[in-house]
Formats: sequence, structure tokens, C-alpha cells
Amino acid sequence: MFSKVLIIAVLVACAVAHKATSYASFNNHVQHGGHGGHHEEHYPHHHPKYEYKYGVEDHHTHDMKSAEEQRDGDVVKGWYKLAQPDGRTRIVHYTSDKHNGFNADVQYSGHAEHPAPKHHY
Repeated sequence: MFSKVLIIAVLVACAVAHKATSYASFNNHVQHGGHGGHHEEHYPHHHPKYEYKYGVEDHHTHDMKSAEEQRDGDVVKGWYKLAQPDGRTRIVHYTSDKHNGFNADVQYSGHAEHPAPKHHY
């Protein structure tokens, strides 16, 4: 359990640090004139690029999920898969860039099961 939390914390810390660095670079660029009126975001020495994979397979708690994502500049592509409480598996493939925005293809596999509630008298 500790390692799962640690992995998530590291990913969040990296994302926050990346955002702060990107904002600082952009802000510095704007304050010093930039490129004479261009309105696109431009990071002079920064091209974000990363890849990550994540997965949990805990048969005791039925916590089953995995994800992969790649970023190259402003283009992000990835997918994630998780076991839902109703017994189905949700699979989402997504892309994002500044021209097309965020797009996701959501699919489900398996059959939803809703057991009857147990009444205790």
C-alpha cells in the first residue's frame, strides 16, 4: 500500500514542479518582451517530454487499474483501465493538444452486476 501512495505522490510532485517551471518560464518570457506580440504560449528553452506507466493489481481488495501516458511538447496521449464496482472494466484512450483539445474514447467490457441488497433484521 505504501508503494502505491509513494508512486502517486511522486507523479503529482513531478507534475506540480513541471507546471511551476512552465509558468515561470512563460512569465519570464512575457515580462521581457517575448517575440513582439505573438499570443501563443512559447517556452524558449522548455519542451516538456515524459512517459509513465502505473499499475495496481490487488486481488484482496479488488483494486485493479493501470495507466500509461506519453507527452511530447503539447501533445499528450494515453490510456487507463480500471475495474468498476459493478464488475465491468472501463478502458479510456485519450489524446490532448492545443489545437484539438481533450478527446477520449470510453469503452466498457464485461457485464454489470448489481447484487440484491442483503437485509439484516
